[in-house]
Amino acid sequence: MRALIFTGGEGPAPSFARRLADAADLVIAADSGLVAAMAAGVLPDLAVGDFDSLPDRGALAAMPEGSVLEYPADKDDTDTELALRVAAERGADWIAVAGGGGGRLDHLLGVFSLFARRSGFAPREWHTGEESAYAIAAGETARFAALPGDIVSVFPAGLEGSSGMTSEGLKWPLKGLVWDRGYFGISNLATGNGISISAGTSGLVIILPGGRERIL
Repeated sequence: MRALIFTGGEGPAPSFARRLADAADLVIAADSGLVAAMAAGVLPDLAVGDFDSLPDRGALAAMPEGSVLEYPADKDDTDTELALRVAAERGADWIAVAGGGGGRLDHLLGVFSLFARRSGFAPREWHTGEESAYAIAAGETARFAALPGDIVSVFPAGLEGSSGMTSEGLKWPLKGLVWDRGYFGISNLATGNGISISAGTSGLVIILPGGRERIL
């Protein structure tokens, strides 16, 4: 089951956000992500969080009865983490996050760190106002609808290092690279229409211009 989580911060264009929502079986708003969802014309199935970042709590009145899960402000998890947990508990096995761009550096790093979590509690996609990031598992191959000249950056999930990667359609191929812990490939370039990347010994996070979609 596919789930989409709207969170606070810079998110994708409303038209792309609606496409993501249309493809999801479950849509969750994490705190002020409710504003972003409604701005895109999407009424989430659930709203989750302490709602301390929600500009107007009156927005919660639009949610159906029983669809608002409110938590205390003093908690260990962020609102996005709460939404991920709720999505997993309700059967989601593919989770995308919309939002979380710009703003505080700790929030950006917090969302990126989610990709290193164990399967079921980690997002597979993250879409901000400027970029789209996709996670692929060790040994997995994925193809993306990149355009010539698109900037493509590749990080090992958790930055633990990786080897055995391959690619097609990148100016600097990944084949033969061995990344130790903390190493990555930034600002590669797509050479044609579409790129293909295969992960090796670890999962990878591929960052593309916003709105570029995974097609395989």
